[in-house]
Amino acid sequence: MFKAAGSSPVQRFVAEGTIIVVLVIWWAGARHLPSFVLPGPLDVLKATLSFVTRPEIGYHAVVSFARVIMSVIVAMLLALGIAVAVRAAPILDGIVERRILTFLNSFPSVGWAILGVVWFDISTPTVLFIQTAIVLPFCLINALAGFRQIDADLDELGMSLTRRPLRRFFRLTLPLAAPFLIAGLRVAYGICWKIALVSELFGASSGLGYLLMRAQSTSDAPMVFACCIVIVVIFGVTDFLVLKPLARRISVNQGLSS
Repeated sequence: MFKAAGSSPVQRFVAEGTIIVVLVIWWAGARHLPSFVLPGPLDVLKATLSFVTRPEIGYHAVVSFARVIMSVIVAMLLALGIAVAVRAAPILDGIVERRILTFLNSFPSVGWAILGVVWFDISTPTVLFIQTAIVLPFCLINALAGFRQIDADLDELGMSLTRRPLRRFFRLTLPLAAPFLIAGLRVAYGICWKIALVSELFGASSGLGYLLMRAQSTSDAPMVFACCIVIVVIFGVTDFLVLKPLARRISVNQGLSS
């Protein structure tokens, strides 16, 4: 039996020791450089804690988090709707796979950002549009794969149990596709955080991207580091407490049903 990565005391010691070494090297390097070039760990820690101690700073993190959640939900709902349409009308498969997905996958992120500002000006809808457009193909790929892997015999079984399409969809089809959907959700959530700063830099007057732009204009390097750290912390906590347990629960349910 293989142990999970990081489970042994030696592995934990190496992991924690590496972090300490990096912090020491960072501290030593920052001592000889101006703060606006490379701030020290303590300065970055103070800036990071300001998200908790100063409501006007923490507000921007809450706004960015809400935008990311809304964008991922909208993208997944759109992907789910397209995948259901393809399943109901297979003739649409070629259009979605060869045209829509190709377009979405290749369209530059900066292009979506510029179009969002042109169409919606600087506002929350601009950020939501940019983030949704960028993460949509990741949700769509997984949604299509999830519906394609459903066995036709299970469809026949579902039709023999009930003739109500909505009941059959929510009780049979959707649970069978759920592992693919949650995988797409986790990927989209991570990518959405990666582009959150860019989308808010272009089209928002609030959020972590706006805070980052303000910090850049005032040469506040500790706040630049702090914004990035806050994103890592929010993503890690949400993934650990919500997305990973949800994925495990779905996997267990799939194993029991099989």
